[in-house]
Amino acid sequence: MSLSLLLLLVCSAKATNFLGTVITYYPKNTHTDGSMTVVLPYKTNYLSCPDVPTCFSGGCTNKVYNESTGEWCQTEGIITWQVPNNALFQLMLGDTAWISNIVNNIVRASAVTLVDLRNRSDTGRANSSPQTTVLPAVRVPSNCQRDFKLLAFDPDGDEVKCRYGDDALSECNPCTPASVLTLSSPCSLSFSPTNSSSEGPYAVQLYMEDFPRQAISLTHTNGSQTMITTNNTISKIPVQFVVRVDPVVPSCTEGLYLPKFLPPTPVHRAVYYTPINQTLEIIIKAQANISMISELLFSGPYNVNQTTSGGGQFTLRWTPSGNQDGESHPICFVVQAILK
Repeated sequence: MSLSLLLLLVCSAKATNFLGTVITYYPKNTHTDGSMTVVLPYKTNYLSCPDVPTCFSGGCTNKVYNESTGEWCQTEGIITWQVPNNALFQLMLGDTAWISNIVNNIVRASAVTLVDLRNRSDTGRANSSPQTTVLPAVRVPSNCQRDFKLLAFDPDGDEVKCRYGDDALSECNPCTPASVLTLSSPCSLSFSPTNSSSEGPYAVQLYMEDFPRQAISLTHTNGSQTMITTNNTISKIPVQFVVRVDPVVPSCTEGLYLPKFLPPTPVHRAVYYTPINQTLEIIIKAQANISMISELLFSGPYNVNQTTSGGGQFTLRWTPSGNQDGESHPICFVVQAILK
């Protein structure tokens, strides 16, 4: 598949500071001259965020979310571009260094987003990428079995699959997978108990892709068409973060040392619909009998607000704005606990 336009996004961060990224895209307006407006929401994660907004061609960060203990921070922004037509193009992120002491020996960061804005025969509109978000760092005790089921939603109804980055495609630098994790279809990572020598941070460098559920055609601005089948990916987005393997805990049973979610917490991959300018409330409750619930960590749209009610109860509130109309926005969260 040839690319008719190549764009380069360079992100220079502090040395040994990077904790991953997620970059998605949404097509917006098609103009009379055939050009298109596309927005690319992005999240970049660090040990400590820059003191000034990080700006790329087309946008700057508009939110910085700091984890309360200083373990990580996440910046979020939106790049807005007007491209001359709906040809494929790539967005590349690089020239920054991961945190030090990554166990799977990842040093330099590299991430690629493949944007395909061609008109789909099944929906009659331009393709949108899969939508997801992740926390910069996820913790797991070394003696506990854990599954990480990533959020994976596609606005066009496509099938979403995940894979490791490929060195041959320059998708990471290098693409060495974390030995303590197993990737299964479609987008789940499994961790099995290991020994103390495997403790430490691992870089996870995945790519999320969308596949049509039936054969479709994609139409270029100039009228040319490309047929794709259910075996062909349309777009791809990077999903990069850190998994920290921690020392053992006395028990892996949820609700003792490790927090356990309670109703009315939404189930995994729950879907909510809300009109613009109307506030959506998500109530989250958790308990841990032996440890103490300390905080809620979340990643979501830049205008999500959090309040704490005590007793392991939290509320997330989001009021979608007019420029978010018609979009899908993922939110993921975890509850953290400390020993009493």
